[in-house]
Amino acid sequence: MCGTTPAGHSRVDGQDPARVVDTLTWNPHPKFPGVSLRHLVTGSETGGRMSLHHVRIDPGCSIGDHMHPGQVEIHDVISGSGTSRLEGKELQYAPGILGIMPADRVHRIDAGAKGMLLLATFSPPLV
Repeated sequence: MCGTTPAGHSRVDGQDPARVVDTLTWNPHPKFPGVSLRHLVTGSETGGRMSLHHVRIDPGCSIGDHMHPGQVEIHDVISGSGTSRLEGKELQYAPGILGIMPADRVHRIDAGAKGMLLLATFSPPLV
């Protein structure tokens, strides 16, 4: 069964006004149970260049096979651990690891026993 995973960043500066991350809404992923996103920086704030999101994957949960047409996705593991699979190649995820998911490539993420929190960057933006 899926549990909870701790959060990462505390504030988004450079915005007017600055946003306290803990006040931002977690949005359940529409397709993958136990996965939530909160939008830290959106495309409207970057001139349509990129977006940044916390992605929380609860213990025992996964973001199944998927791809982002025309979008590069970069994962910065903040807490927890697990694996990422990029077109059949398994990558170990732990704090300090960066994973690069090229555009149009099938990938997935499986959280370990303590769940996982990622900072996901998309270019072009997810939202």
